[in-house]
Amino acid sequence: MNPETPISNLQNIISNNRFAVTMELTLPDSPDPREVIEKALEISPYADALNLTDSTSAVPHFSSLAAASLLVQNGIEPVMQISCRDRNRIAIQGDVIGAHAIGVRNILCVTGDGVQSGDHPEAKPVFDFDSTSLISAINHMKKTNSFLSGREFEPPLTLFTGGAVNPFAPPYDFRPLRMLKKSHAGASFFQSQFCFDIERLKTFMDQINVQSDRNVPPILVGVGPIRSARVAKWMAANVPGVYIPKQLIDRLDESPRKEQSKVGIEICKEIVSEIKQIPNIAGIHVMAYKWESAAIEIVQQTGLDKTSRQVD
Repeated sequence: MNPETPISNLQNIISNNRFAVTMELTLPDSPDPREVIEKALEISPYADALNLTDSTSAVPHFSSLAAASLLVQNGIEPVMQISCRDRNRIAIQGDVIGAHAIGVRNILCVTGDGVQSGDHPEAKPVFDFDSTSLISAINHMKKTNSFLSGREFEPPLTLFTGGAVNPFAPPYDFRPLRMLKKSHAGASFFQSQFCFDIERLKTFMDQINVQSDRNVPPILVGVGPIRSARVAKWMAANVPGVYIPKQLIDRLDESPRKEQSKVGIEICKEIVSEIKQIPNIAGIHVMAYKWESAAIEIVQQTGLDKTSRQVD
């Protein structure tokens, strides 16, 4: 393959220093493929790629691999997540090969929430890999055209491999080091947890700028609207790694209940506008669980629709 040929639309946008927008596609519990396709078609005009979670929060949903196949068939670029929680290295390598065969070119590697956080606490967790060793394994497959056992395959893999990062949870000094470790393992881009604390993000980016010798890996900062003060309090207490400053919760709490969803969208738009001003940010990743209209509004009203960004 020509080394200048883009691996994916997302990789092409990021490598050309254009601000990228990805969105999370809420995967259903239903086996009806139309639910996946209809939601994907609704939001895909506003994003460069759609992220498909892999049984997030240790709750089973529609398969990320199956959803990726449906998106590719409908001309929509997926970012397929692979969680280490539920598969060993044999199954994971098979999924990587299978995903590539159906046209998936973006893979996001995550460790996965513990089974105790989901609705099957009796499930046996696997964790044969953690996210860093998963990234390293996929990088090995890409570089050597072989499985970890040494058994070779053809044709070679062309994948844009990403990792997760969370600047908003302690230990703060450890977060840049962990991200750079994933970068050295082969991650070419990163996606962050929800950002509600701009100052913490700025500090993290300053740390990365110094520790990476100014070669900052591309980061898509996670953003999303909050429907209500009640939801904000629940997220802060129950979603691993999410930090929501008290002043934002108070701002929602002080608003009339019927207005809180509008305030949540406004807060998100303000955060996105600030993120756009921070150097070395590659883009945003919008997470709006079962709230597609809010995700679209945020992208449109912050000047990040494809027309404004001149994205092909």
